[in-house]
Amino acid sequence: MTATDSTTSTVPPPTRGAAPHRRRNITAMVVIAGAVVFLLVKGITGSLNFYETVNEALKQHASLGTSTFRLEGLVKPGSIVATASGASFTLVEGSHHIDVVNTGTPPQLFQGNIPVVVSGHFASKQSTAFLSNQILVKHSSTYIADHPDRVKASNGTVR
Repeated sequence: MTATDSTTSTVPPPTRGAAPHRRRNITAMVVIAGAVVFLLVKGITGSLNFYETVNEALKQHASLGTSTFRLEGLVKPGSIVATASGASFTLVEGSHHIDVVNTGTPPQLFQGNIPVVVSGHFASKQSTAFLSNQILVKHSSTYIADHPDRVKASNGTVR
């Protein structure tokens, strides 16, 4: 062997660009992971169905303005009035109340003295009248068993 033969090696010399590529890959993975976490959190919180109670809605009236939200309250007995486009009624919580004007057909189980959730908005920033286009009635699974004559199918048969 000669002196020049011993300096020849089969290992390639280190490259200068390896560290920046590795950092770039790690940065890209962190950005992608952050985006996935953001989308998951946004999707989960966006799919939750929140509602405001009568008291909360009245307290937050200025900030809610005319934006659409869900309102929960007890239907005041004797307040339901059929209208040409649906029904008007009053939701109460304690001593507070909100008058609701609903467009569309109320659900079959809708009546006074039951809790409901309505979807809609205040008529204006100054008015506490609530304009609704949907009424959701909460009922237990035992309702039909307890009141079989009250729940009828659309064809008229009793369920």
